[in-house]
Amino acid sequence: MAGLEPLYAWARPAISRPQDALVCGVHWELVRHGYRCLGTGDQPGPDERKSELLPAGWEANKEVYTLRYKSTDDARELLLKAIMVEDSMILNVMDRGSQKVADVTLAVADYINPEHLDDFHKVYKNTEELRTRITSGILAPLGAPTEKAKKEPESEKDLQRDDDPLRIPPRQPAGTRAPSWPSSVNPFAVGGGDLDPLGGRSGGMIVDPLRSGFRQPGIDPSSGIPGRLPPGAVPPGLIPTTFPLQATMTCSCEESLSG
Repeated sequence: MAGLEPLYAWARPAISRPQDALVCGVHWELVRHGYRCLGTGDQPGPDERKSELLPAGWEANKEVYTLRYKSTDDARELLLKAIMVEDSMILNVMDRGSQKVADVTLAVADYINPEHLDDFHKVYKNTEELRTRITSGILAPLGAPTEKAKKEPESEKDLQRDDDPLRIPPRQPAGTRAPSWPSSVNPFAVGGGDLDPLGGRSGGMIVDPLRSGFRQPGIDPSSGIPGRLPPGAVPPGLIPTTFPLQATMTCSCEESLSG
């Protein structure tokens, strides 16, 4: 419990019983979570100010410790009563604004070594458990402020990343291929299929003569493609099969196969 050591050294003259040491530990946990002590008793006193230290006379009543706290942003004020019942301490905390109440019971011997009140390094034990009990039993139910930084929502990060015009697109993982663009979406894809050895893209202008299927007879390539290309726009040797864009190139290999 970082920061508790100097507080304990300051409060040591007033600590005479194990429950004093436990109240000191509880106080510091509240300070860690954004609260400062105003004073003792149920009602405010004159010239009160927020402090990380325990107020004068905080240990006067060994059966009922009463302390008041306010958050650093002045949004919340808590009234803490630490009540001793035999060997246990009942922590009862009320948020004066919302009137919410939370409580937790601690066995003093679980967290304090009574024979080591003079030695800070030995007086406390199970400190992580003590912090968890205070946080989950008191601070969380009351919605107390914490000093933990809030994480940026993932959705905002995604939006910022998508809006960055300089962002380099992620590489395609091995074994996957980018989706094909429809010709209506990507007007520059015409002829792109001829550059893709794996196929799968639209707009190819040269069809493999071994896998082209049957050609459509009766079309004169020199006359062009009606409504698409003017006469003479189709190079010699290209016979359109599925117009307007696909064509088949005749070559000597096809003649050898037909023979």
